[in-house]
Amino acid sequence: MKNAHPHEQKANAFTIPVRIYYEDTDAGGVVYYANYLKFFERCRTEWLRQIGHDQADLLRDPGIVFVVRAVNIEYLKPARLDDQLLIGLEVDKIGRAQITFRQHARRANAEAEGGWEELTTAVVQIVCVNFAQMKSTPIPAFLRSKLEALQ
Repeated sequence: MKNAHPHEQKANAFTIPVRIYYEDTDAGGVVYYANYLKFFERCRTEWLRQIGHDQADLLRDPGIVFVVRAVNIEYLKPARLDDQLLIGLEVDKIGRAQITFRQHARRANAEAEGGWEELTTAVVQIVCVNFAQMKSTPIPAFLRSKLEALQ
């Protein structure tokens, strides 16, 4: 599901395509603001899968989940019905138990610099949590080594 991004794609970057459907829009015909969070979540899930880890498998063994701790999002331009967006992420920082992502939603626009216009940007901080205890736990070494190799 990984798409080549028209800009130079870094090792720590990943993108997925998202088509905007009627169900994604509000009464004004633009993407409902909270849906960008869903698009960003899908992107992080597919990124994790692409580097070789399924969330269900991580829950089973070693019993961890990743939860959102904080989001800072900026809405720059609206997306509308039938738009084809590129939802992306870059791994910004890896801590002991946290990963910070820079995420974006872009739409192709031949008139924009680089051929893409930025619609929404966000900084998303996730935390590795021991599911049984619901407490922060260090990112397992096998996963940490993969993440660090991406930086």
